[in-house]
Amino acid sequence: MQRREFITILGGAAAAWPLAVHAQQSGPMRRIGVMFGGAESDPQIVEGLVAFKARLAELGWIEGRNIEIDFRYAAADVNRMRIFAKELVALRPDVLVGHTTGVVAALKREAKTIPIVFFIVSDPVGSGFVESLPRPGGNITGFINIEASLSGKWIEILKEIMPRIGRAVLMFNPETAPYFAFYQQPFEAAARLSRIETIAAPVHTTADIERVFESLGNRPDTGLVLPPDVFTATKFNLDLITSLAARTRQPTIYPYRYMVAAGGLISYGIDTVDLYRRASIYIDRILKGAKPADLPVQLPTKFELAINLKTAKALGIDIPATLLGRADEVIE
Repeated sequence: MQRREFITILGGAAAAWPLAVHAQQSGPMRRIGVMFGGAESDPQIVEGLVAFKARLAELGWIEGRNIEIDFRYAAADVNRMRIFAKELVALRPDVLVGHTTGVVAALKREAKTIPIVFFIVSDPVGSGFVESLPRPGGNITGFINIEASLSGKWIEILKEIMPRIGRAVLMFNPETAPYFAFYQQPFEAAARLSRIETIAAPVHTTADIERVFESLGNRPDTGLVLPPDVFTATKFNLDLITSLAARTRQPTIYPYRYMVAAGGLISYGIDTVDLYRRASIYIDRILKGAKPADLPVQLPTKFELAINLKTAKALGIDIPATLLGRADEVIE
């Protein structure tokens, strides 16, 4: 091929390329409705949302160009979840995205046919969202939060840092964590093997949280565990819990790394940001024609053990070297 002919062809291709790209991006604008169970200012939501949008962009979905995203933040308020679910469904989105169990329950009541992708949900089968994990069977699918078996691991960690532990308390809000039995049963089973008494501590308000810590202050052989629950995960309540744990010198196990970064003692759970990214993949597939019923519910793949040595020192706890050696992150 002559050089002049090559340049002519190349120039023509270069001129056509932007037109082709424009043609791809000038299709119908798609709409996504997203509701978070927490508050807009919660650090874990802020961080996760960045990853969520970045993954969507990698898949070709750019906000303002070929997708519109409507966000709602329920701030651990069940009534807001119900109101926002009605609002999002009224916008007639192509797909709905639900963060936490309460949100998905609210969306399910309003959206009978609109596809729903969930993440940070603990027990989708028990909650009635899907028929089974491999075959969801309806208009809902997504990504499980923390498996029930991990609650036994929280007991093991308490035993490691408190060899003489006699009681283990599980604190949760029944309204935002109606699945609490999902964690409570294996939690109690693991505790019985170590001859540890278990106590369920349901809370509904900040005053309830304060009363729980007051009751624990009289028993130095007691450890506290927070299962996944948007009520205790919101920044305001989390700050209250970490400050009360410090004041009462109460060893507490948390489900997420960011809680340890906020001053908690130890966490063992999943990489929450990873679920934000993975949810984007299912959204992409649904927008391209896939049905939720054909997309199996997926289990978490990344787990993290985080330890805050500064908090441990303040509580007078010596973290065993074996536990430190297993940690993914140690905050000093």
